[in-house]
Amino acid sequence: MTDGTAATQEFYSRYATVYDLVARRTPGVADLRESVIAALDPQPGDTVVEMGCGTGANFPHLRERVGPSGTVVGVDFTPGVLAVARDRVEREGWENVHVVRGDATRPPLCEADAVLATFVSGMLPDPAAAVRTWATLVGPDGRLALGDLGRSTSPLGRPLNAVFAGLVRATTPPGGGRRMDSPATLLDERLVAAHSELERLCTGVRRDVRALGFARVRGGRVREDAVESEANRDGT
Repeated sequence: MTDGTAATQEFYSRYATVYDLVARRTPGVADLRESVIAALDPQPGDTVVEMGCGTGANFPHLRERVGPSGTVVGVDFTPGVLAVARDRVEREGWENVHVVRGDATRPPLCEADAVLATFVSGMLPDPAAAVRTWATLVGPDGRLALGDLGRSTSPLGRPLNAVFAGLVRATTPPGGGRRMDSPATLLDERLVAAHSELERLCTGVRRDVRALGFARVRGGRVREDAVESEANRDGT
């Protein structure tokens, strides 16, 4: 584990309860979560894996969609936020919801019907590679969805980009990676990389833009030829 990884884990563990309140109570965030889950389109009985599940704010929405015959698995590498997520699962008595400590770029699972990642792309050093990994995990016709925040390109939101950039800087863990003089720029680059890769790998992509253009959602079904080409390229 690198020093940057350790610092990130410590940062999010320390502020896990605050992050949980922000994740669940920020105005408009529930609608955004519903949008990204609609783009994922999980079906009753599905196994859905949420990469970077945090404190489990998406669990109620996912559990409602997969029903009692489905399974929700949350993966996160930060002990503090996982502890909050586990407490939520136990308190609610959700027998078909599980949390696992692991790296979203190397998921500790071998298969799933759908993969969801919200507010995760900007934390990954190579988000496009992560999206390819998730596509392989769900396989042909499996479903992927991303929900992320970045600087707005909307005429209504663009005047607030400086405020957004300040918030990104204030909430970026210490030692979070290169170009920390401009964390909002790095966040934008990673968002574009992840969403562009989803577009390349998936068909029937659903798109949504919310919160004055600061929130971007994409979801679709993995093309069979996309998975095959990735497997051939990797020699597997």
